[in-house]
Amino acid sequence: MIKSQTSRISFNRILEIGPDIYQLSDRGVNIILIVEDELTLIDTGYPGSSVPIAGFISSLGRSVDEIGLIIITHNHIDHMGGLAELREMGRARVAVHQAGIIGDGDEPPYPAGIRRLLRVPFFSNLRRRFLLSPGDVDIRLSDGDVLEPLGGLRVVHTPGHTPCSISLYSPRDKLLIVSDTLVRSRRDVRLPHKTVATDFTEAMHSIRKMAGLDFDILCFGHRRPFIGGASARVRDLVDGIKD
Repeated sequence: MIKSQTSRISFNRILEIGPDIYQLSDRGVNIILIVEDELTLIDTGYPGSSVPIAGFISSLGRSVDEIGLIIITHNHIDHMGGLAELREMGRARVAVHQAGIIGDGDEPPYPAGIRRLLRVPFFSNLRRRFLLSPGDVDIRLSDGDVLEPLGGLRVVHTPGHTPCSISLYSPRDKLLIVSDTLVRSRRDVRLPHKTVATDFTEAMHSIRKMAGLDFDILCFGHRRPFIGGASARVRDLVDGIKD
């Protein structure tokens, strides 16, 4: 069962989705905190999210400098915007899929409208705030990599929303974190929006890939998770996809 808490530190919602696994929602974006001997953070929200993250960690009797690993699910400002602040506050290593490391001449992994905007001289100075560069990343992830949290957290490369999008799967906890690869509606799971996908066909392949996993808990980049029978929901969604 999800345990809900009233936030006193500016999060819109704090949910305990499993033992020592918290979903923190800030301005509509979800951040996952795993509390073990070392802390693990999955995504960092918008710029400014470091303050409520540090405050919540402190409320658990822990310190932000105990974050050993930050995993970024994809290179968008609402999911990696707080990273620079958190790196200044601690010693965390940063892990991102290798496709999410953007050089100066590379196209940013955003829909066409934002890509055009970032080419305009007035806005091009914001490019650094919108993207991860090679110097931001300590660990370059690939599909199938297994990270230490939760007894073995598997990296599942799920491109489509962006080329670097990953999901994170814990077989032990039957937990799948999909970020923006899938969308939660009020009562069910939906396909991602075509308008915010860099490759919608690739996104469909990624969803079929996720449907082969066994999980009870499904966490999204936005809105509440599904608890119980979550993998069946994704299989039903895939069954309804027309080729």
